[in-house]
Amino acid sequence: MNATLDAPGDGPHATGAPPHPATESHRDPCFRAAFDSARLAMALVDRAGRIVAANPAFTRLLDTPARTLDGLPLTELTHLGLDRRTRAACAAVLRGERAEVRCTRRLKHPDGTLLWAEISLAAAGPPGTAALLSVTDVSEHRELRERLRHLEMHDPVTKLPNRVLFFERLAAALTESATGRIGLCYLDLDGFKAVNDTLGHRAGDELLDLVAQRLVHCAAGPRGGHLVARLGGDEFALLVEGSTGTRQLTDLADGVLAELQTRPFRLAGQRHTVSASIGVVERPTTGTSATELMQAADTTLYWAKADGKARWTLFDPERNAHRMTRQALSSTLRPAVDRGEFALEFQPIVGLADETLRGVEALVRWRHPQFGMIGPKDFIGLAEENGAIVPLGRWALAESCRQARRWQLEHSGVPLYVSVNVAVRQVWDSDLVADVADVLRETGLPPGLLQLELTENEVMGSAGRPLRALQALSEMGVRIAIDDFGTGYSNLAYLSRLPVRALKLDGTFVRGFRPGSARRTNRADETIVTSLVDLAHKLGLTVTAECVEGPAQAERLRRIGCDTGQGWHYSKPVAADRISALLSSAR
Repeated sequence: MNATLDAPGDGPHATGAPPHPATESHRDPCFRAAFDSARLAMALVDRAGRIVAANPAFTRLLDTPARTLDGLPLTELTHLGLDRRTRAACAAVLRGERAEVRCTRRLKHPDGTLLWAEISLAAAGPPGTAALLSVTDVSEHRELRERLRHLEMHDPVTKLPNRVLFFERLAAALTESATGRIGLCYLDLDGFKAVNDTLGHRAGDELLDLVAQRLVHCAAGPRGGHLVARLGGDEFALLVEGSTGTRQLTDLADGVLAELQTRPFRLAGQRHTVSASIGVVERPTTGTSATELMQAADTTLYWAKADGKARWTLFDPERNAHRMTRQALSSTLRPAVDRGEFALEFQPIVGLADETLRGVEALVRWRHPQFGMIGPKDFIGLAEENGAIVPLGRWALAESCRQARRWQLEHSGVPLYVSVNVAVRQVWDSDLVADVADVLRETGLPPGLLQLELTENEVMGSAGRPLRALQALSEMGVRIAIDDFGTGYSNLAYLSRLPVRALKLDGTFVRGFRPGSARRTNRADETIVTSLVDLAHKLGLTVTAECVEGPAQAERLRRIGCDTGQGWHYSKPVAADRISALLSSAR
């Protein structure tokens, strides 16, 4: 190297030309000693992009003599693997347009080993040079970083890719799928918590590892190459990055179920059979985001569990649309009460003996700004689930009593009672007795003109606070009725101890009375209804038959002894002014 720097007859500046300024600066003994002894591979580059000097570490790295390197253009250092973009950046450094350029390349050492090197070209070298080229072996650092990344991206229990790496691969698959489609099997082990609780977390981890091995085996099937990841807990995902269609995904799900269930796992010296629920999603990558795909998979996994577990369920857009509608309704129920979006309709309850109007059942309707008029069967269950039934029920109770009081004041004759449906949650989550007392006091409606309906299952299961509330309401003079009687517990002995005044027979019995029904069904239904009516009367209860749709049904129910009937034979649910018109015409 020293000969290259000093010999007057060598290099591109021979033939008596003035020495390059760089060579003058390199005559400094201190600089030369530091430059030559440095372990870092370095070379000085002039403004024309030529090598002015290279230290021994640089020559050893490139396995090229210093004499060969002297004056060699930077662009001809093919060993460094500089691409066109990097060479352009180096030219900008030499022109003084940028301070530095850095890149990392995979190089081959003269001994044949491969190494990762960081190559940099930095401006402001010694006088007479434009930049300093350096090559740093970063193999150990990179390997350490790769090991750390592997730990960061893999689950410590199963050694599978974790959630972070899974979403990286998912994002890439959505843009690089060879078929333009993508598929996902999202699975959850059934009853895994019981393993942790009974055998301990060590056995649980062992089970997860064994399950992971079987999943990898399934993913490496005939078409193989599918990513298997543990997303957390006992949830796993199998990603099919270039799906060929739904059949491929369902076949994969079948294989997973068979692999898990046909061969028991041995844990803590015992054999355990494990099943899984799997949500299967397959769709085009165009227009699909990672978030949407995972939401669909999560929803479908929930369906698989709800459908009975130990199975796969395929994503169904119609079923999902229904779920989304339910969620939209559920989230807006409470605000809808405050906005006044609910209304009441009333269905007449008619005496079967004389066909006179005895009462009405108040039925809630939701005038939804997006979905139009919605009946109670589509939102009452949601209201009970999220607690909105309390404010909604309080509103329906108050509005029903106000309307019943208006009819009482505006029409002579026997006043109508109003029947209002009550959910047992209203008893648990609010003071129903106090609510009823307040409404009756505010509206002036006599307690005997209010009937509260609870379903048979709710009433028969009542104990403690609900039962005390029913007794207090009955003592107040409010009528208590059991709705849909005959489809629930039918605990007749318990019925005698409840403060019940009326039974409403479920419509399934009455429908058997329609003309054209099978004779055997007619006879059985009539026998059941006759027995229920006789028993109710012996207990001092009145009986209302629901779903009366024709005169023949009404006549047979009258002969049996039912007290009142309700159904489209008399009227469908109508607005309050229609009931007022009926009362006026009955004078």
